[in-house]
Amino acid sequence: MPHLLVLDDDAAVCDILAEIAREHGFSVAQAATMKDAVIQLQRQPPDLVLTDVQLTGDSGLDIFSRMPNSDAEVVVITGYGSMDNAVEALRLGATDYLVKPVCMDRLSEILTRVAANRGVTTDDAPFQEPGRFGKLLGQSESMERLFTQLSRVATTDVTTLLIGESGTGKELAAHAIHKLSSRSNKPFIAVNCGAISPNLIESELFGHERGSFTGADRQHKGYFERADSGTLFLDEVTEMPLDLQVKLLRVLETGRFMRVGTHREIACDIRIVAATNRNPGQAIQEGKLREDLYYRLSVFPIDLPPLRDRGTDIPFLADRFLDALNKKYGEEKQFSEQARQAIQEYAWPGNVRELKNYVRRAYILAEDGILSADALQPQIAPDGGSQTARVTVPLGVTLAEADRRLIMATLERCGGVKKQTAAVLGISSKTLYNRLEEYTQAGHVIAGEDGKPQAPDR
Repeated sequence: MPHLLVLDDDAAVCDILAEIAREHGFSVAQAATMKDAVIQLQRQPPDLVLTDVQLTGDSGLDIFSRMPNSDAEVVVITGYGSMDNAVEALRLGATDYLVKPVCMDRLSEILTRVAANRGVTTDDAPFQEPGRFGKLLGQSESMERLFTQLSRVATTDVTTLLIGESGTGKELAAHAIHKLSSRSNKPFIAVNCGAISPNLIESELFGHERGSFTGADRQHKGYFERADSGTLFLDEVTEMPLDLQVKLLRVLETGRFMRVGTHREIACDIRIVAATNRNPGQAIQEGKLREDLYYRLSVFPIDLPPLRDRGTDIPFLADRFLDALNKKYGEEKQFSEQARQAIQEYAWPGNVRELKNYVRRAYILAEDGILSADALQPQIAPDGGSQTARVTVPLGVTLAEADRRLIMATLERCGGVKKQTAAVLGISSKTLYNRLEEYTQAGHVIAGEDGKPQAPDR
């Protein structure tokens, strides 16, 4: 089911919004402060965020900086009748806004639309049709092969490892596996192992008992317990601490786990789908992934192709994203010929996620109904020519080294600005920081925004 995060310091408003959302089939998390919101974002990525602009001591607009690479829709709520907040929110990436007192009909329309968009199927729509497989889109041969693999593994209960660059649709593939499985009417919970603090990840996965550590003022059920009988998607599994990988391996082998602070075992019946944007073999060599856990996770490994290798899927996807926006807003905007050429020629290091964000941004900036190449700065020049940095990789270079060269070239292209670099690459800021730390430890020089060498900062 789709998941909603309500961010509002008015408890009564939170409860009303949550109740209405549940009636529309949403699971709901509530937060009164930005700190609480960050915790909820780590526990379960939302499909929709409803946030008040004015919070006690915070601005609700700060939520955008807390989830830079999320696909979640954000709708802001303002009680001050000023369009300035709404305009700023739309500029930051909000998909809509509501004015207090909230119009329940408008809220219902938003919830219905998001639920339909985030659901893999609707009652009258087939799961698969030409160019679409669940939430995955594509017509290329590589995607047809992917669809076939997902169909075959979904009907089994084996552990599956999805391997692909950030932005290639690993979570969407995991959703497809779940929806085609016998567990489709049970919970599907996605966990980004790279986005949770190493100090909290064991508690978040397995739960904890009250009093088990400082701040544990109540019992907490972890992801394994909440996903019982369903599917647990472990994204960026190679970012999980090694000591926790040992515990995960034991759970996979025994089907039992223990909450932090107790020795009582709890049985669980869960289908595990894991994912990584690293080369697993290289991750094992670098000590990022235990070899025994890799063999346990990769009973059925599936490679997701990068967008640059999908040929005509690039303009196909761009048109699909644009058509969806036109339908949503009742417009008939079009790409300029320069934009079409630039879209086809660009390498899209952030893959489908980056392309989708580009179309959204270009749609907002479009003048006279034309989406131009200017909106993709600094990757595409005003004249439509590609400004993609060329990264030369000699034959025989490892994938890890090729990955390092791409990241460093993008970092240099973005003037050392790490947040922009992560956005261009389509990866989380934490993943970028982890990679830069590895490069620093290996003796590589990292340039800062002022061009001077510096260690990665957090």
